[in-house]
Amino acid sequence: MDIGRPERIRRENPWGVLILLALGLLISFVDRTSLSAALADRSFVREFALTSVERGWLNSAVFWSYGVFQMPMGWLVDRYGVKWPYSVCFVLWCLAAAATGLVSTLSALIVMRLLIGVAESVVVPATYRYLANNFEETRKGTALGIFSIGGKMGPALGAPIAAWIIVAYSWQVMFIATGLVGLIWLMPWLRMVKNDFPSRQELAEAKQRAASVPLRNLLASPVVWGGLVNNFCYSYFAFYCMTWMPAYLVEQRGLSLGDSGLYTFFSFAGIAIVAALAGWAADLLIARGNDAVFVRKCFIVAGFIGGTTVLLGAYTPSSQMALFWNVMSLTLLGLVTANNLALCKLTLIPKQAVGLNTGLQQVATSLGGGVSASLSGWLLHVGGDYTLPMMAIFAFLLIGATNTVVMLRREWAPKVDEIALARPHDGLSRQPD
Repeated sequence: MDIGRPERIRRENPWGVLILLALGLLISFVDRTSLSAALADRSFVREFALTSVERGWLNSAVFWSYGVFQMPMGWLVDRYGVKWPYSVCFVLWCLAAAATGLVSTLSALIVMRLLIGVAESVVVPATYRYLANNFEETRKGTALGIFSIGGKMGPALGAPIAAWIIVAYSWQVMFIATGLVGLIWLMPWLRMVKNDFPSRQELAEAKQRAASVPLRNLLASPVVWGGLVNNFCYSYFAFYCMTWMPAYLVEQRGLSLGDSGLYTFFSFAGIAIVAALAGWAADLLIARGNDAVFVRKCFIVAGFIGGTTVLLGAYTPSSQMALFWNVMSLTLLGLVTANNLALCKLTLIPKQAVGLNTGLQQVATSLGGGVSASLSGWLLHVGGDYTLPMMAIFAFLLIGATNTVVMLRREWAPKVDEIALARPHDGLSRQPD
């Protein structure tokens, strides 16, 4: 059965949909990271009698379920389109985020976080499926730069807003409000995005395209493994900032909860701006005839090295300098953002496997977030301050820079099974991408 088939005749504005996708990502990060503001609130910590290790595990819960469902969601959007899987999952995660404010036990709190992770796992595979179908190589960096703004402005706006609501009202009101307000997004999404739920013929085509780059071909590619390492290393730092930065600023640098939200905003606003500019600059260089792989690798290496300045903040005795490096290191990581996304998930990946590969890459992303949140809590417990957690960040960023140079090569990209791609498929008139 076709759902709303006449909708296909309506023209769609890809840049307008891209803005919606960025806003969807923003909302997902607000709902995912609002917990970090609560974990810096003493009343919330007392309510659930949380230790540092338990805070780490609670912070990481969303990443584990998020990671487990990445590949199933990639498979889903490769075959059944973007609009309807995204719509259903969006409603589920907003309701789970709001329900977090109603729970009274630690186990229920963990369940809500796991549900948010499951539903939000559709966001990135669906977005890359859409970008692969609607944007050329010379526009991918710009598109991904715009999209990534949502991921950075989510915690940038979410942290101070969540902190303000907690201070003014309570952590319960904060979760309910941030969860339900996001549902407004659904109205323009349903109106602006054309229906891409496949007919029987289109589903058969999608299955054939996917079969031409099976999972074993992805796992045999050094590029895919290099992307997994890069996404883990990048996410380790980014998600540390999302989950532990407010607590670090309050507990070690003596800021109030409100001020910690403000400095978190500056950090993520910085990385958002640099990510967008770096993606645009790389596209400009590529459009002028420079090799896309080389250009994007240069930006990625520079960003990973720039991010290592986080360690300067750990060792400086000056609170002002610590705050400066806290903002600067994450801002410089923005050089990595759009270009790593383009290189590891689009530029070096056959179009037929974008959804599946993105799901696979997001497993490493969520694993980086989960390990970062939980390991940082354990290192904080062992070391007594945030120096050891920042030393771990430094090490992973260096691994990412080295891995970019060694593993991300065009000749090591996943192979397409041309025989499977060319195999006749009963009565289908349209050719594969």
